[in-house]
Amino acid sequence: MMNAAYIHIPFCEHICHYCDFNKVFLKGQPVDEYLEYLDKEIELTLRNTESQKFKTIFIGGGTPTALNEKQLDKLLKTINNYLPAAKDYEYTFEANPGDLSYEKLSLLHDAGVNRLSLGVQTFNDELLKRIGRVHRAKDVFQSVDAAKKAGFENISIDLIYSLPGQTIDDFKETLSTSFTLDIQHYSGYSLIIEPKTVFYNLMRKGKLPTPGEDVEAAMYELLMEQMDKHGYQQYEISNFAKQGYESKHNLTYWNNEWYYGFGAGAHGYVNGYRISNHGPLKKYMEPIKSGDLPILDKHKTTIKEQMEEEMFLGLRKINGVSISHFKEKFNDDPLRLFGDEIQAHMNNHLLKIDGDEIKLTRKGCLLGNEVFQSFIK
Repeated sequence: MMNAAYIHIPFCEHICHYCDFNKVFLKGQPVDEYLEYLDKEIELTLRNTESQKFKTIFIGGGTPTALNEKQLDKLLKTINNYLPAAKDYEYTFEANPGDLSYEKLSLLHDAGVNRLSLGVQTFNDELLKRIGRVHRAKDVFQSVDAAKKAGFENISIDLIYSLPGQTIDDFKETLSTSFTLDIQHYSGYSLIIEPKTVFYNLMRKGKLPTPGEDVEAAMYELLMEQMDKHGYQQYEISNFAKQGYESKHNLTYWNNEWYYGFGAGAHGYVNGYRISNHGPLKKYMEPIKSGDLPILDKHKTTIKEQMEEEMFLGLRKINGVSISHFKEKFNDDPLRLFGDEIQAHMNNHLLKIDGDEIKLTRKGCLLGNEVFQSFIK
């Protein structure tokens, strides 16, 4: 049964220097037309499926809240029309601090949105300028305050560390400031410099002074230590929550479960198929106009691939991979299939077996990518 959906809104008022997600400048774009085609894509996808209720819906981007109120209302009506919510559902909107008027927040809340994820990144205004963000620290406080007044009780913020010119003291200050917000969830990521970004071009010219691996590792250790100290439990390598506020949507990915992906450049995992949509708006909208789905690629995952994905996605969770659940799902034993890899990482103190769970050690969290990659043949 499919009960999760991701919807992509590719419009941004500004493009950040590190972002490689599918996005376009909002100005002059066919936003209203895009929302019509998105409605049609969802209708086409679900036309011949059993009616179902959705436990988790996530609206990402781009910047979904860059839409005006009329456009947001149209999007919310599409979602409520085709994706009815199950009991105890989670319905998340990504947003930028500063984009969130009280009117927009009320519109979201009244339509059933019950979780916000804000792209904060840092509370250092100088660093915000350097990474191409247009909000400032004061906007975060205003947006969180307005969201609480509008009735939101589940708010998450993203933070990025290892930024160009960032020091450990800077990051410590950002963490300290962030804890005064009294919110439920944090995501903390180290900066990854992706191709086709402003930062990538600067790096190639030798003009991007990043802190280096040792400082990055120290910042991650500081993140884990401070989150624990302030009562946020680490439940995934980059995610921390007050008890009961773990992201249900992201756990869908890490549990290697199926979900729909709607919108330009969106990815889905449906009935064993990894599906990706066309990214450019014109290429996305053209097939829908003819009554076809905007699929760029559709890959049927083999059982071997599914088992590998179960390992490298599941090991991102602090609770790791359940041996009994793996056996039940695939009728095979992960200790037999991946015995060499698991043993090698145990010898290096990166993995441990704790009862029914294969999980990262503290050292393994610091070298997670090294562990994950070893399970992809």
